[in-house]
Amino acid sequence: MDAPRAVIVHGLAQARAALAPGRPVTLLSAPGAALYAGAPWWRELLAACGHTGPALLDCGPAPGRAWEALRLGLPGAVLAPCPAWDEVAEYAAGLGAKLLPAAPPALDLATPGAARHLTAWLAGEFSPPPPPAP
Repeated sequence: MDAPRAVIVHGLAQARAALAPGRPVTLLSAPGAALYAGAPWWRELLAACGHTGPALLDCGPAPGRAWEALRLGLPGAVLAPCPAWDEVAEYAAGLGAKLLPAAPPALDLATPGAARHLTAWLAGEFSPPPPPAP
């Protein structure tokens, strides 16, 4: 079975908002959040909102941060391809955790107006516009 649709959350209020519709959801941190907020922050955020379902901490290109997240018992991480990717992926598999080379498509609750589309996004009835080109 595929994972539920992902929602990017930047803090506890957004995590609670993502869970409020009562639909299955994958909570996803902001890109590279492990680098500035850390794995303990993500673990505490998940505990504080009571989420026990799929969740991914984005570790950017930092295998040490992904390793830390997995060691802390987090259910999943996003790690950009890097020389240590296979080793971290093997470790994740041994723990029954998920490791992805890129974040899944997600609705970012920090985007203006995103909250009003949350229920439709989770139901598969809405696709956010692509991010602007750099």
